[in-house]
Amino acid sequence: MKDLLTLTKIKNGDVKAFEQVFRLYYMPLCMFAASITGRMDIAEEIVQELFYVFWKERERLQLFHTIKSYLYGAVRNQSLQYWEHQDVRNRYRDAILSHPDKDDTPDDPQEQIEYKELEALVNRTLEKLPERRLRIFRMHRFEGKKYAEIASNLSLSVKTVEAEMTKALRTLRDELEIYMKYD
Repeated sequence: MKDLLTLTKIKNGDVKAFEQVFRLYYMPLCMFAASITGRMDIAEEIVQELFYVFWKERERLQLFHTIKSYLYGAVRNQSLQYWEHQDVRNRYRDAILSHPDKDDTPDDPQEQIEYKELEALVNRTLEKLPERRLRIFRMHRFEGKKYAEIASNLSLSVKTVEAEMTKALRTLRDELEIYMKYD
């Protein structure tokens, strides 16, 4: 009941209610995120972004549990997403470092042909995406921008950016599955 009252105040723009939630949960959430990411600077960034989005999207926010469980769940998800992103970066870095004097194309002629076909398929698929979805995809994947930053730059909600990224990745996955079936 107290959470419902606090959330109602925050939805109505009560800065003091928001500050109370921020002061109560900021450091514990940072510690929680740091326990997952292993880095306090990243943890602070995750928590700050969460509170930024929490305030910015306050009018649309719907909680089905307590504020505490919402915040911890969001921090857990963002921290795990950080690890997934780091894993992709590390694999890419390792692939590049394992072939420092070569470009991205393989040596084997058959692999070169397959690589070029796959690259062309990815480019054709990206060209078919709606303009906004393609822009969001490029900002996130090629420029390394976070969803909140993209949302702010394009005057969209973070949920819209997430939905567009999901659709773009689903389209790519579907096209690649078709390619792999005929491989």
